[in-house]
Amino acid sequence: MAEFLGKGFKFPIRLNGSGSLSYVEGEQSIAQSIWIVISTPLRSRIMEPEFGCNIHDYLFAPNNPNTVAAIVQGVQRALVRFEPRIDVLDVQAASHPDAPNALMVNVDYRVRANNAMHNLVYPFYLNEGAT
Repeated sequence: MAEFLGKGFKFPIRLNGSGSLSYVEGEQSIAQSIWIVISTPLRSRIMEPEFGCNIHDYLFAPNNPNTVAAIVQGVQRALVRFEPRIDVLDVQAASHPDAPNALMVNVDYRVRANNAMHNLVYPFYLNEGAT
């Protein structure tokens, strides 16, 4: 099963105790892939300008329902396109109660290989972490 789910570098890339690169595999690989897709701004990779998610276009946008809806749609579109090992079940975003400039993007997904359900929460700061 782990072969199908994949194996890749652990991010951030670093050496382990034996001096070789650290790797992740299986469902942990999928979670890291989701994080990478969401955290990569569109047009930031020269050879793959369409890879990533457009939520970074909403930096400094007002925290209102239009912004939240656009972020939810952008995350869902990016994951459907760039992470074929999952089915995106739901994407929601809500303000963090202690930080009005932070949106907590909640991604519910199912791993296609084994139907395991998972959840990932990605914090997105509309004002670069300002309080």
